[in-house]
Amino acid sequence: MKFTYRYQSRKYALQAIYSWQLSNNNFNDIQYYFLHESIKDIKHIDIDYFNDLINGVIINSEYLDNIMKPYISRKLFELGQIEKAILRISIYELINRLDVPYKVVINEGIHLAKSFGGVENSYKFINGVLDKMANKLRT
Repeated sequence: MKFTYRYQSRKYALQAIYSWQLSNNNFNDIQYYFLHESIKDIKHIDIDYFNDLINGVIINSEYLDNIMKPYISRKLFELGQIEKAILRISIYELINRLDVPYKVVINEGIHLAKSFGGVENSYKFINGVLDKMANKLRT
């Protein structure tokens, strides 16, 4: 698979959001760390997209969680941290990034879950949730 600049941005945003969820550190510190120390080849990401994702997700995390709750089959605290971060990113994109087709949002969420998912077959869960949500959020 050819990795696009935006996919790379999502990948690093996922890692930054995951780090924030676990540590609850200041997101500006996490953002700085990723932009200046963690990302190996900054030329191959869309920095504006990365910044938009992490700022938008972290600032709106409670709102995104409330949107997510009716679509998941378990309590929010029972979700794995990777799955929660992927869903937050994808929901944020479905609502705020109308320039990204909903099928791309779903496919990117699935790919992130396959690459980083902590639970076996978490990509199926992500697919099911995002498919239901996309029908409501993008119609």
